[in-house]
Amino acid sequence: MAGFRDWEFAEVMLQGYPGWRYCEDVPADNDSPQNAVPSNDSLAESAEQEAPRVLRFAYVAGVTPGKWARRWEERVLDIPLQSFMSDDGAQLDVLRNGSADLSFVRLPVEREGLNVIPLYEEQPVVVAPKGHEISVFEEVALADLGEETFLDVAELGGPEMAMQVVASGAGLVILPMSVARHFNVKDTVARRLTGAPVTEIALAWPSDSTDEIIEEFIGIVRGRTAQSSRQPSAQQEKPKKEPKPDRRGPAVKKPKVAQRYAPNPDKGRGKGSRKKGKR
Repeated sequence: MAGFRDWEFAEVMLQGYPGWRYCEDVPADNDSPQNAVPSNDSLAESAEQEAPRVLRFAYVAGVTPGKWARRWEERVLDIPLQSFMSDDGAQLDVLRNGSADLSFVRLPVEREGLNVIPLYEEQPVVVAPKGHEISVFEEVALADLGEETFLDVAELGGPEMAMQVVASGAGLVILPMSVARHFNVKDTVARRLTGAPVTEIALAWPSDSTDEIIEEFIGIVRGRTAQSSRQPSAQQEKPKKEPKPDRRGPAVKKPKVAQRYAPNPDKGRGKGSRKKGKR
């Protein structure tokens, strides 16, 4: 190494290290960021970012959400909609356990921690076994059924099981018309019932989970149009359309033609239209 200056020797020794650094500054293979194991929190965060947004809602028997789903698919193309039916007893559980973002529920419900919007009332009907005397009427008053035996729907395990018990002749039940039509148990008849309390369908969702996607669905259910100023999708700035190109080309000016005679001041006027002054 004779003949090298001190700084030249140091330069040659450092050329074997990346970045011209000393050996102790080069990270070991085990400490390399490429070999680092990601934590569970980072994995969950990345999975949440990669997972596409899906709006989920539940509904009780008797609710027909098809019209709202079709409007959603027409307006919101990038967020799919998922729906499933829930039992009356579990209509709020789907919101509390996170399996649904919104739920069509049958009132009354416990409203603590929820936003609830009443939507419409349901027509009550009385369900009786086939051949019962109410089958000859189109509408029956509750006061006229005082001698009949009414069954408790909840104690029988729900409306479908209750209608099957009614078919056996054990008694009558009172249900919303939409529920009786949904299950449509054989050997039963349903007639409109007057004088009975009505039930009501409402839309519920957790009060701490409102965002623009949920607001969009609520607006669709409440009948707002796509152009409504209260719809989040209508509030977004729409891209401006570029002006259409002018296909007519540049305007060509016609050459001026010299007039041979002075303009006639009476041209275009009716006879006797010139005002005559006093002489």
